Amino acid sequence: MTPPSPFPEVQGGGSLLLAWQIKNKRVLVVGGGEVAAGRILNVLNADAKVTVVSPRSGLNKEVAYRIEQGQVDYVDRKFEPSDLDDVDMVLTAVDDPEASTQVWKLCKERRIPANIADVPLECDFYFGSTHRDGPLQVMVSTNGKGPRYANIMRRSIASNLPTNAGGGIEKVGKLREMLRKIAPRPEEGPKRMSWMIRVSDSYSLDDLCSMTEEDMARLLEFYGPNEVPSLESIKALNNN
Repeated sequence: MTPPSPFPEVQGGGSLLLAWQIKNKRVLVVGGGEVAAGRILNVLNADAKVTVVSPRSGLNKEVAYRIEQGQVDYVDRKFEPSDLDDVDMVLTAVDDPEASTQVWKLCKERRIPANIADVPLECDFYFGSTHRDGPLQVMVSTNGKGPRYANIMRRSIASNLPTNAGGGIEKVGKLREMLRKIAPRPEEGPKRMSWMIRVSDSYSLDDLCSMTEEDMARLLEFYGPNEVPSLESIKALNNN
């Protein structure tokens, strides 16, 4: 009998979930309907540079609005292979399976990551169902098998998150930024990480949300001696 493994079991068939950084990357969206509108919003939220290729007759109100507002570049025609020049990512959302497959094949030739809406086998990545609260992003993926259930599960998860989660995480990010300024050396990395873990474990989200920059500056005075005083102590020191 094979003894149980002391390490996590491999569960094949999943996706590698990543926070893909596409800021200032060029994203081509082929199509202008409802699905394209959702894709466009997703990549704009990630600060991508977006170009939409679609006949004007195929634009829905949201896509037309983003074009009018200058949020995306727009080409008023059907897709052409030259549209892939200098592109970093391609998203297609058109009601033409043959045309979509042609785009996918061209992307494969050029090694451009692509998502072909509603065709899992022609996708290098999937869009999950996401919850956003400031810097907090939570994604649920069914790996293309049940998008509707991903939405149901995402809503359930979001309803159980603290209402101040995003604000608290924003304050953590600010504190880390301030800490790096007073302890910038690479060799201090382990101590910075250990100290921030202790702060995160000691302070509730409510505590973090109530912190001012003055409170953070006072707290950072305790980084050197590697201490984490209570928020009450910090505020008492600031009030003296």
